Amino acid sequence: MLISDFDYPLPLELIAQSPLRERDHSRLLVLDRATQQMDHRQFRDLVEYLSPGDVLVLNNSKVIPARLRGRNSRTHGQFEVLLVEEVGENNWWAMVRPGKRASPGTIIQILDKQGQPTAVEATVLEFNATGQRRLQFSGQRSVLEELAALGEVPLPPYIKREVEQPSDRDRYQTVYAETAGSVAAPTAGLHFTSELLDVIRLRGISTCFVTLHVGLGTFAPVKVENISEHTMHYEKFSLSVETEEMINGAKQAGHRIIAVGTTTLRVLESTGADRVAAGSGRTNLFVQPPYPFRIVDALVTNFHLPRSTLLMLAAAFAAPGETRGRELLLRAYAEAIAQRYRFFSYGDAMLLK
Repeated sequence: MLISDFDYPLPLELIAQSPLRERDHSRLLVLDRATQQMDHRQFRDLVEYLSPGDVLVLNNSKVIPARLRGRNSRTHGQFEVLLVEEVGENNWWAMVRPGKRASPGTIIQILDKQGQPTAVEATVLEFNATGQRRLQFSGQRSVLEELAALGEVPLPPYIKREVEQPSDRDRYQTVYAETAGSVAAPTAGLHFTSELLDVIRLRGISTCFVTLHVGLGTFAPVKVENISEHTMHYEKFSLSVETEEMINGAKQAGHRIIAVGTTTLRVLESTGADRVAAGSGRTNLFVQPPYPFRIVDALVTNFHLPRSTLLMLAAAFAAPGETRGRELLLRAYAEAIAQRYRFFSYGDAMLLK
């Protein structure tokens, strides 16, 4: 399939720039994949589409304040640093702008939120083929522990902010976030409240968690015309014994597994088998039509960017093992646009059941 097959026109005013006041008041487009019927609901109505014995699987990765400001310790030229992946103690791969001024040996003095220099420094060690720089931090015990004071929420580029809003710290984070490491939120989970999760559990639906730390691959454009030639970035994940037992037990009993978000789905499908297995690792699974899903029976997800790998995954799930899901999904997107749904990270949601 071609990258142009996954394009669609989107009015810019439908790109949500801020979250709704109440998380679960977002809209929910329900797509029945068998009948192709679409229903327009609110997110808190999700419970009506779940049955006792179903298992709702969520990604509990926590977004870190990964955007830092700095200056060249010698020339005082300004830098923006976006941490991507921790590879060792105080050692990170990062996107540094402007990259041409961040050659190996450059020392970047990190600034506080008032623009004043701190004791924290980052030395550029090397760069890779994608242009990322590997930084060694010094001047503190752990830069990860300093991020709350020094860093900013790494909002995606289509959310236009000069500076982060105070609400972003809370709202660009799921209510069940636990394990720090993501540089982008698993946004399908942003709609859940603790109260809604309690209602879901009281109705006999189980919940469990996986962890996948969302990296910059979420925003990486597909640069090839034939999408089968695209290579995904690797992302770290883990799946507990408790989650393994709950999912495999439910599958054996004939109950459904509902993945909350594309990141959760990619963890569950990465085993390539009919059962999940506890453990940790890295995945670069690229889900595109046609894809034979083995674990996930329903998907909660947001509305994704044109030409994105997330859109391709949702299209694959709309018709497992076939290519017609693209047409069905884009028809649902056209309906969402006509009904003025809000798109992308702070936008509304879909349930593909």
